[in-house]
Amino acid sequence: MASTPPSPASPRSTGSVAPGEQRLLGAARAGDEGAFTQLVERHRRELHVHCYRMLGSVQDAEDALQDAFLRAWRGLATFEARSSVRAWLYRIATNASLDLIARRPRRMTPLEYGPESDASQGPGAPLTESVWLEPLPDQPMLADDEARVSPTARFERRESVELAFIAALQHLPARQRAALILHEVLGYSAKEVAASLETTVAATNSALQRARKTLDERHPQASQQATLRALGDDGLRRIVESYADAWERGDVEGIAAMLTDDAVITMPPMATWFRGAGFITFLRDWAFNGRVYDALGRRQVRVVPTIANGQPAFGTYSLDPDLGILKPTVLQVLTLRGDRISEVTGFVSPEIFGSFGLPSELPAPS
Repeated sequence: MASTPPSPASPRSTGSVAPGEQRLLGAARAGDEGAFTQLVERHRRELHVHCYRMLGSVQDAEDALQDAFLRAWRGLATFEARSSVRAWLYRIATNASLDLIARRPRRMTPLEYGPESDASQGPGAPLTESVWLEPLPDQPMLADDEARVSPTARFERRESVELAFIAALQHLPARQRAALILHEVLGYSAKEVAASLETTVAATNSALQRARKTLDERHPQASQQATLRALGDDGLRRIVESYADAWERGDVEGIAAMLTDDAVITMPPMATWFRGAGFITFLRDWAFNGRVYDALGRRQVRVVPTIANGQPAFGTYSLDPDLGILKPTVLQVLTLRGDRISEVTGFVSPEIFGSFGLPSELPAPS
């Protein structure tokens, strides 16, 4: 991620209620729940992503959004319609997220949780606490007008949900985080941000200055979207296909050739992580040395490409010898530096595969 936050992910709309929403708003105020649902559902996806940026968790974002919609329903009578419905909902969702942040632990990555582990000891046991940053499926992050925006705008939207940016946001105090997202990502003015957070413009500008300083200290120098654009479709395709092929074959040397010298692998919910030589040791001694071979000695692993947080990702499937099928194991998200892989974030959470459009199982090759 560049040293400044991404460009606004979508055009802001803070003016009066749009004519198409006036009828729905009137009906909702009269108690029509169906009209209210139509009014808010058209903003659901972008509001969910807003809450995700605030919270670093897909499930927490859904909880905050449900709370926000309940607050909006109860607050219809007090909505004076001097701003757009969208801006009103963003204000409510922001405050619902702030309340949730106050009650739940900060989301983080294994690199932030503790020091590098000894690769000879393997991945270790998962933590039971809900402290890990969660991956975001590509589809929910897209605004409803995605089909009508330019390729540049689509890059900017994905830039604002990259893993590094989301992780950096979690280090900001909650109100700084809200101010920065509203101003730098969504494009609201300092005056509008101040109104949403019920503070002054001066306090907002001060919060933005401190937030930018923190992000400058934590951002990588180039966003993943800038890297992907530099690679081009063909360059990215070569990386994706080479990685998938090497992983399926258990080719340690093939994977190693694609990594930067300081490449890192993490495996939430395990706190363990490995860098450089430790990464390679983990692949050789653990990741590629399990019960994934059939009776004929063939490695039974498949990977299916997807997208997470705007980054190339794979659903990994391994043989279940008892069932004779391939079951989901790890969602791998790649972070690139130039044409090399600098980080593999392996979310050991098979239950999330469905939200990424990945199958629940695959047939074992005959």
